[in-house]
Amino acid sequence: MSTGQEPENKNLAYYCKRFANLGVNKQKGSKAPHKPILLLSIIDLIAQGIINENQIYVSDNLLKTFEKYWNVLVASDLWEKGLYYPFIRMKTDGFWHITPKSGFKGSEPKTTNKLKEAVEYASLDSELFNLLQEPHYRAELIDTLIAAWFSSNRDDIGDILQVNQDFENVAQAETEISGLAGNIDAEPRFYLTKSAVRNAIFRKAVVHTYDYKCAFCRLKVIRNFTQNIVDGSHIKPFSKFYDNQINNGISLCKNHHWAFDQGWFAIDDNYRIIVANDLEEESPNARTMKDFHSETILLPSLDQYLPRLESLHWHRVNVFRA
Repeated sequence: MSTGQEPENKNLAYYCKRFANLGVNKQKGSKAPHKPILLLSIIDLIAQGIINENQIYVSDNLLKTFEKYWNVLVASDLWEKGLYYPFIRMKTDGFWHITPKSGFKGSEPKTTNKLKEAVEYASLDSELFNLLQEPHYRAELIDTLIAAWFSSNRDDIGDILQVNQDFENVAQAETEISGLAGNIDAEPRFYLTKSAVRNAIFRKAVVHTYDYKCAFCRLKVIRNFTQNIVDGSHIKPFSKFYDNQINNGISLCKNHHWAFDQGWFAIDDNYRIIVANDLEEESPNARTMKDFHSETILLPSLDQYLPRLESLHWHRVNVFRA
């Protein structure tokens, strides 16, 4: 840093920029996915409470999580899978710090066992670790990684739709094999069933099927590839059903997402809006919610992504308050 130059503010925007510009190798136009997958793995382990201190060990949970994400997200066989590749190399990105074991000479480990012998643990910048304690900031950083490394542009997102389905298939198999439905919190292990990254893929897939518009009011505002004004919203809540099928989703702007979750409006089996009759509204610059009563929501162009009628019925019975 030159004399008199102000240090960069290590805030959310700073780390989003860092995450979008990781130093990686390239082969045949493909960027190495190791670093973003390691970061996604760590963020999800933090989200699930498995990593709760800023000391990241080469644990079985981290190894298995890295492998699960690799198997879902990496379609190419150009790259050799291995946590040992990014674990040391990410220190060049400025926010990743290695605490070596006594006797480590700095040479790069070529196997997982060698990595365990060389490294005590890694840690993140304290500012980044603190940001990752907050769900909203975690979501922003996950969205940045997915946008920068696993989807090339908004108009070519078939890969994201397929990845969402791949996540669903793995999570379903995980549930069946492990009996997670009634025992998901029994032990501190990582499960794709509860993955924050899986949810980020779901959100991106849902909003794309609605052309980044709110299904209720049709509002569309995009700032960049990672930021838009709509959410991929669950109809039946993920926390109860772990259902990330696209047809359990609907694209809603921030206001109407909140209102839907609070039961202020519902959607009937003909995809018409039902607004609660006790709202008191003032909206001098836009239509009120009541003005949308009986209107048909914006629908995806493909029937397979239409909101599932069973999910809409569940919401009317369990959430909507007429």
